Amino acid sequence: MATLARRAFAELLGSAFLLAAVIGSGIMAERLAGGNAALALLGNTLPTGAMLVVLILILAPVSGAHFNPAISIAFALRGEMPWRFVPPYVASQMIGAVLGVFAAHLMFDLPLVQIATTVRTGPGQWLAEGIAAFGLALTIFGCLAAAPAALAYAVGLYIVAAYWFTASTSFANPAVTVARALSNTFAGIAPSGVIGFIVAQLVGMLVAVAVAKWLWRSEPA
Repeated sequence: MATLARRAFAELLGSAFLLAAVIGSGIMAERLAGGNAALALLGNTLPTGAMLVVLILILAPVSGAHFNPAISIAFALRGEMPWRFVPPYVASQMIGAVLGVFAAHLMFDLPLVQIATTVRTGPGQWLAEGIAAFGLALTIFGCLAAAPAALAYAVGLYIVAAYWFTASTSFANPAVTVARALSNTFAGIAPSGVIGFIVAQLVGMLVAVAVAKWLWRSEPA
Protein backbone atom coordinates (compact mmCIF):
# COMPACT_ATOMS: atom_id res chain seq x y z
CA MET A 1 0.00 0.00 0.00
CA ALA A 2 1.32 3.45 -0.91
CA THR A 3 2.36 5.75 1.91
CA LEU A 4 0.23 8.81 2.62
CA ALA A 5 2.99 11.02 1.19
CA ARG A 6 2.92 9.11 -2.10
CA ARG A 7 -0.85 9.18 -2.15
CA ALA A 8 -0.91 12.95 -1.58
CA PHE A 9 1.68 13.55 -4.28
CA ALA A 10 -0.32 11.43 -6.74
CA GLU A 11 -3.40 13.54 -5.98
CA LEU A 12 -1.40 16.74 -6.46
CA LEU A 13 0.11 15.53 -9.73
CA GLY A 14 -3.18 14.29 -11.10
CA SER A 15 -5.03 17.46 -10.15
CA ALA A 16 -2.31 19.57 -11.77
CA PHE A 17 -2.49 17.68 -15.06
CA LEU A 18 -6.29 17.72 -14.99
CA LEU A 19 -6.42 21.50 -14.62
CA ALA A 20 -3.65 22.03 -17.15
CA ALA A 21 -5.83 20.05 -19.57
CA VAL A 22 -9.02 21.95 -18.68
CA ILE A 23 -7.48 25.42 -18.92
CA GLY A 24 -4.96 24.73 -21.67
CA SER A 25 -7.45 23.04 -23.98
CA GLY A 26 -9.91 25.86 -23.33
CA ILE A 27 -7.34 28.46 -24.37
CA MET A 28 -6.31 26.48 -27.44
CA ALA A 29 -9.90 25.73 -28.42
CA GLU A 30 -10.97 29.36 -28.16
CA ARG A 31 -8.01 30.50 -30.24
CA LEU A 32 -8.66 27.97 -32.99
CA ALA A 33 -12.48 27.95 -33.07
CA GLY A 34 -12.81 31.26 -34.90
CA GLY A 35 -15.59 32.48 -32.63
CA ASN A 36 -17.61 29.25 -32.84
CA ALA A 37 -18.55 28.63 -29.19
CA ALA A 38 -19.80 25.09 -29.79
CA LEU A 39 -16.55 24.11 -31.48
CA ALA A 40 -14.55 25.72 -28.68
CA LEU A 41 -16.53 23.80 -26.07
CA LEU A 42 -15.95 20.56 -27.95
CA GLY A 43 -12.25 21.34 -28.09
CA ASN A 44 -12.30 21.85 -24.33
CA THR A 45 -14.39 18.75 -23.63
CA LEU A 46 -12.53 15.98 -25.43
CA PRO A 47 -9.05 16.62 -24.01
CA THR A 48 -10.48 16.88 -20.49
CA GLY A 49 -12.24 13.52 -20.75
CA ALA A 50 -9.20 11.91 -22.35
CA MET A 51 -6.87 13.26 -19.66
CA LEU A 52 -9.11 11.90 -16.92
CA VAL A 53 -8.93 8.40 -18.41
CA VAL A 54 -5.13 8.51 -18.53
CA LEU A 55 -4.74 9.94 -15.03
CA ILE A 56 -7.09 7.41 -13.46
CA LEU A 57 -5.36 4.50 -15.20
CA ILE A 58 -1.89 5.48 -14.03
CA LEU A 59 -2.60 6.96 -10.58
CA ALA A 60 -5.54 4.94 -9.25
CA PRO A 61 -3.17 2.21 -8.01
CA VAL A 62 -1.36 4.83 -5.91
CA SER A 63 -4.06 7.09 -4.44
CA GLY A 64 -7.39 5.99 -5.90
CA ALA A 65 -7.20 8.90 -8.36
CA HIS A 66 -9.83 11.10 -6.75
CA PHE A 67 -8.54 14.56 -7.83
CA ASN A 68 -11.70 15.88 -6.23
CA PRO A 69 -12.37 16.85 -2.58
CA ALA A 70 -16.02 15.81 -2.87
CA ILE A 71 -15.02 12.31 -3.97
CA SER A 72 -12.43 11.99 -1.20
CA ILE A 73 -15.05 12.97 1.37
CA ALA A 74 -17.48 10.50 -0.20
CA PHE A 75 -15.01 7.63 0.14
CA ALA A 76 -14.47 8.55 3.79
CA LEU A 77 -18.23 8.65 4.38
CA ARG A 78 -18.50 5.17 2.83
CA GLY A 79 -15.79 3.88 5.17
CA GLU A 80 -13.47 3.16 2.25
CA MET A 81 -10.79 5.68 3.21
CA PRO A 82 -9.63 6.81 6.68
CA TRP A 83 -10.84 10.29 7.64
CA ARG A 84 -7.25 11.24 8.50
CA PHE A 85 -6.44 10.98 4.78
CA VAL A 86 -9.04 13.59 3.84
CA PRO A 87 -7.14 16.79 4.84
CA PRO A 88 -3.91 15.88 2.98
CA TYR A 89 -5.89 14.66 -0.02
CA VAL A 90 -7.94 17.85 -0.22
CA ALA A 91 -4.92 20.10 0.31
CA SER A 92 -2.98 18.25 -2.40
CA GLN A 93 -5.92 18.45 -4.80
CA MET A 94 -6.32 22.19 -4.25
CA ILE A 95 -2.61 22.95 -4.58
CA GLY A 96 -2.25 20.72 -7.62
CA ALA A 97 -5.25 22.30 -9.32
CA VAL A 98 -3.87 25.81 -8.87
CA LEU A 99 -0.44 24.70 -10.12
CA GLY A 100 -2.09 23.22 -13.19
CA VAL A 101 -3.83 26.51 -13.93
CA PHE A 102 -0.55 28.40 -13.56
CA ALA A 103 1.22 25.91 -15.85
CA ALA A 104 -1.43 26.42 -18.54
CA HIS A 105 -1.06 30.20 -18.31
CA LEU A 106 2.71 29.96 -18.67
CA MET A 107 2.47 27.58 -21.64
CA PHE A 108 0.28 30.06 -23.49
CA ASP A 109 2.28 33.15 -22.46
CA LEU A 110 -0.53 34.56 -20.35
CA PRO A 111 -0.27 36.36 -17.01
CA LEU A 112 0.39 33.82 -14.27
CA VAL A 113 -2.21 35.08 -11.78
CA GLN A 114 -5.65 36.05 -13.06
CA ILE A 115 -9.17 36.47 -11.72
CA ALA A 116 -11.94 35.07 -13.87
CA THR A 117 -14.80 37.31 -14.97
CA THR A 118 -17.14 34.72 -16.52
CA VAL A 119 -20.28 34.75 -14.37
CA ARG A 120 -21.67 31.30 -13.64
CA THR A 121 -24.34 31.50 -10.96
CA GLY A 122 -28.07 31.18 -10.34
CA PRO A 123 -30.51 28.33 -9.60
CA GLY A 124 -30.07 26.65 -12.98
CA GLN A 125 -26.29 26.60 -12.65
CA TRP A 126 -26.48 25.31 -9.06
CA LEU A 127 -28.89 22.56 -10.04
CA ALA A 128 -26.59 21.65 -12.92
CA GLU A 129 -23.62 21.34 -10.56
CA GLY A 130 -25.58 19.24 -8.11
CA ILE A 131 -26.63 16.89 -10.91
CA ALA A 132 -23.10 16.84 -12.36
CA ALA A 133 -21.54 15.89 -9.02
CA PHE A 134 -24.27 13.35 -8.28
CA GLY A 135 -23.74 11.68 -11.64
CA LEU A 136 -19.96 11.65 -11.31
CA ALA A 137 -20.07 10.06 -7.85
CA LEU A 138 -22.70 7.55 -8.95
CA THR A 139 -20.57 6.63 -11.97
CA ILE A 140 -17.60 5.94 -9.69
CA PHE A 141 -19.52 3.92 -7.10
CA GLY A 142 -21.46 2.01 -9.75
CA CYS A 143 -18.30 1.01 -11.57
CA LEU A 144 -16.61 -0.04 -8.33
CA ALA A 145 -19.62 -2.23 -7.56
CA ALA A 146 -20.29 -3.69 -10.99
CA ALA A 147 -17.45 -3.00 -13.47
CA PRO A 148 -14.24 -1.83 -11.75
CA ALA A 149 -12.11 -2.37 -14.87
CA ALA A 150 -14.26 0.19 -16.72
CA LEU A 151 -13.92 2.94 -14.11
CA ALA A 152 -11.39 5.17 -15.90
CA TYR A 153 -13.27 5.04 -19.19
CA ALA A 154 -16.67 5.55 -17.55
CA VAL A 155 -15.50 8.64 -15.66
CA GLY A 156 -13.92 10.15 -18.78
CA LEU A 157 -17.05 9.49 -20.83
CA TYR A 158 -19.33 10.83 -18.11
CA ILE A 159 -17.42 14.11 -17.96
CA VAL A 160 -17.47 14.42 -21.76
CA ALA A 161 -21.25 13.95 -21.71
CA ALA A 162 -21.81 16.19 -18.69
CA TYR A 163 -19.92 19.07 -20.31
CA TRP A 164 -22.79 19.16 -22.79
CA PHE A 165 -25.94 18.20 -20.89
CA THR A 166 -25.40 20.44 -17.84
CA ALA A 167 -25.89 24.20 -17.97
CA SER A 168 -22.70 24.70 -15.94
CA THR A 169 -20.51 22.50 -18.20
CA SER A 170 -19.98 20.15 -15.25
CA PHE A 171 -17.27 21.38 -12.93
CA ALA A 172 -18.41 18.70 -10.42
CA ASN A 173 -15.29 19.28 -8.29
CA PRO A 174 -14.54 21.90 -5.60
CA ALA A 175 -10.80 21.98 -6.38
CA VAL A 176 -11.52 22.50 -10.08
CA THR A 177 -13.99 25.26 -9.21
CA VAL A 178 -11.55 27.17 -7.01
CA ALA A 179 -8.71 26.82 -9.51
CA ARG A 180 -10.82 27.91 -12.48
CA ALA A 181 -11.65 31.13 -10.62
CA LEU A 182 -7.96 31.97 -11.05
CA SER A 183 -8.08 31.84 -14.85
CA ASN A 184 -9.76 34.55 -16.90
CA THR A 185 -9.92 32.28 -19.92
CA PHE A 186 -12.53 30.15 -21.70
CA ALA A 187 -12.95 27.78 -18.75
CA GLY A 188 -12.96 30.39 -15.96
CA ILE A 189 -15.59 31.12 -13.34
CA ALA A 190 -15.94 34.45 -11.55
CA PRO A 191 -15.20 34.14 -7.81
CA SER A 192 -18.76 35.19 -6.99
CA GLY A 193 -20.00 31.85 -8.29
CA VAL A 194 -17.55 29.59 -6.47
CA ILE A 195 -19.38 29.07 -3.16
CA GLY A 196 -22.69 28.27 -4.82
CA PHE A 197 -21.03 25.71 -7.08
CA ILE A 198 -19.19 24.02 -4.21
CA VAL A 199 -22.29 23.78 -2.03
CA ALA A 200 -24.23 22.24 -4.92
CA GLN A 201 -21.40 19.78 -5.63
CA LEU A 202 -21.27 18.62 -2.01
CA VAL A 203 -25.05 18.19 -1.90
CA GLY A 204 -24.94 16.16 -5.10
CA MET A 205 -22.16 13.99 -3.68
CA LEU A 206 -24.09 13.34 -0.45
CA VAL A 207 -27.18 12.28 -2.38
CA ALA A 208 -25.06 9.97 -4.52
CA VAL A 209 -23.55 8.31 -1.45
CA ALA A 210 -27.03 7.54 -0.14
CA VAL A 211 -28.38 6.34 -3.50
CA ALA A 212 -25.32 4.16 -4.19
CA LYS A 213 -25.58 2.54 -0.76
CA TRP A 214 -29.18 1.58 -1.54
CA LEU A 215 -28.67 0.53 -5.16
CA TRP A 216 -25.63 -1.68 -4.72
CA ARG A 217 -26.27 -3.12 -1.28
CA SER A 218 -25.80 -6.81 -0.57
CA GLU A 219 -29.12 -8.61 -0.44
CA PRO A 220 -29.69 -11.39 2.11
CA ALA A 221 -29.46 -14.88 0.69
